[in-house]
Amino acid sequence: MPDNPWMHGHPEEAPAAGIDISTPSFARVYDYFLGGKDNFAADREVADMVLQLVPEAPVVARGNRVAIERAVRYLAGEVGIRQFIDLGSGLPTSSNVHQFAKDSIDGARVVYVDNDPIVLAHGRALLAEDGVAAVIQADLYEPEKIFSEPMLTELIDLSQPVGIILAAIIHHVPDERNPQAVVQALHQFVAPGSHFMLTHLHDSGDDPRVEEAKKILQQGLGGSYFRSAAEIESFMAGLTILEPGVAHVTAWRPNGPVGELEHPLHTQMAGVLGRKD
Repeated sequence: MPDNPWMHGHPEEAPAAGIDISTPSFARVYDYFLGGKDNFAADREVADMVLQLVPEAPVVARGNRVAIERAVRYLAGEVGIRQFIDLGSGLPTSSNVHQFAKDSIDGARVVYVDNDPIVLAHGRALLAEDGVAAVIQADLYEPEKIFSEPMLTELIDLSQPVGIILAAIIHHVPDERNPQAVVQALHQFVAPGSHFMLTHLHDSGDDPRVEEAKKILQQGLGGSYFRSAAEIESFMAGLTILEPGVAHVTAWRPNGPVGELEHPLHTQMAGVLGRKD
């Protein structure tokens, strides 16, 4: 495997009760790419296969986090949204949605949602001292359960606009589950003025490694789907898409001029923001 400075120092720890460490987890593989320690041998095996093919994967993961930060700071600081729901949130990192929101607006509240029990365990431990955020374990395919969860409704006023974060989660929804319908099913639960931020693996058509990366992720994690910009845009049907539309994460509302890409693989993760009118 290529030498990656983010990948060192991951001692194996005993998992919390009820957590299956023999099966790779999306959240824990992503955590590994971000240099986290909440991952296990099965997760690292899949991640290392990706890294052997695409050593730049951690750069893409960090670019995704930066796009999330830009979106949350825009929605909180400029639109005035004070409440966020991060669906498929993954494991807590050194930079989280509630931190971006709190830095940008007073009274921010955030609920993190993931179906991985390790996210629940680690997230609640992290947020115990915060008081403005909560984490629940739930399934994206059961939105009615998510939006009726008492921990969510106690913190989030669904009669007011909400920022919905769908970062690196819809590309795990296979075509047969109709990802457009999965996103649209969420619309009914949030008020007009709510915004949806979505990031997704993007098949730009200019990197031959994408096909091999698809095979590794689909075999190791049961499904990760690279899609075209047009397909990603279609997932925002029913929303008003805001500028700049679908753009790769380094070019999605940067703080300054867009420089040269660090690597062409940056175009393999795209972001888009839409508003419910």
